[in-house]
Amino acid sequence: MTVHLLKLCVGTDSIDHLVEWQAARRAARAANGEPAESVHRTRHRPRRGAEVLDGGSIYWIIKGFIRVRQRIIRLDEISDDEFGKRCGLVLDPKLVRTALQARRPHQGWRYLETKDAPMDLPDGEWAADDGGPPPEMAAALRELGLI
Repeated sequence: MTVHLLKLCVGTDSIDHLVEWQAARRAARAANGEPAESVHRTRHRPRRGAEVLDGGSIYWIIKGFIRVRQRIIRLDEISDDEFGKRCGLVLDPKLVRTALQARRPHQGWRYLETKDAPMDLPDGEWAADDGGPPPEMAAALRELGLI
């Protein structure tokens, strides 16, 4: 059974900023002779790792809303002198925009059951401004069943 991870995207203010930041990190890894992969370091390895690797994604919370997800390809053990043992979440470079879902801040990551995950948006809906209400308002209206 698939399970996902939910994480605050600290330091980014938009999906575009996340895309740019990850591209820069992949380029830096390639310049250091490492595989040009998107790797997110986390302190603890998920105990439900087999379920995460069974099609799981990391859902990024940006500015109080889940906005985008990335598929988790594998879980690597990372060890260095500065931080010791860590888990590296190796992510698919493709970001998939999701329906907005409000979330409160939390530390670290949380498990997200598939039934609670927001649905993916079609590729054509990547550009947000279609003349409708702002995304945050649209999410609130959707939650109330008004749209």
